[in-house]
Amino acid sequence: MAGHSKFKNIMHRKGAQDAKRAKMFSKLAREITVAAKMGAPDPDMNPRLRTAIAAARAQSMPKDRIERAIQSSQGGDADTYEDVRYEGFGPGGIGLIVEALTDNRNRSASDIRTIFSKNGGNMGETGSVNYMFDHVGQIVYPASAADADAMFEAALEAGAENVESDDETHEIYCPNSELHQVAKALEEQLGSEPQSAKLYWKAKDPIEVGEDDAATLLKLIDALEDNDDVQEVFGNYEVSEAVLEKLNAA
Repeated sequence: MAGHSKFKNIMHRKGAQDAKRAKMFSKLAREITVAAKMGAPDPDMNPRLRTAIAAARAQSMPKDRIERAIQSSQGGDADTYEDVRYEGFGPGGIGLIVEALTDNRNRSASDIRTIFSKNGGNMGETGSVNYMFDHVGQIVYPASAADADAMFEAALEAGAENVESDDETHEIYCPNSELHQVAKALEEQLGSEPQSAKLYWKAKDPIEVGEDDAATLLKLIDALEDNDDVQEVFGNYEVSEAVLEKLNAA
């Protein structure tokens, strides 16, 4: 295991936050509904639902909206969604993995392909990108939950494989099949729920991108995330603090 800090990928950026928040709540609700429909509506008996609820709570989604999303899964007229993964390339050869929940595969594939082509990228075939990533479980705690050494020890005891800590967060990684066991063990040890606990595509060798490519790449990612069917976008890129400051100042 490694407990040292590293530069984090820029996965959340400033922008029209209110509009993004409303869209984010809709996506979180969809994941809760799908998870509850595919398994039991009880999070204690449904690991995917437990993860979805934890993600919603981490984003301050109202409790009543979480409950409505669970209840809607039990109706006979609930929409049927399926998990779909798309892979593609951004500027500079950056690999992107797009995870979606859709009720129409053909529509989603067409929309995602168009977004890639209009924003300096191109959609690839399944398997064209995922070899650049490890599919792992990721558990995130705020830095205030414990100091780096204490988090390292707690994660080790819980069965995690890697911890990356910085001034803001602790990111704990484990085999994807053991995500829920490790997350539960950490909750018991630390006495608090994580900010998030989810399956995660972790880049093996992140590529640092320059200012021009970064601007185009972040625009592409924003466009993908803005699509109603897209749940998450993962990339094997890093943006330096200097480049990020220039982009924010532009």
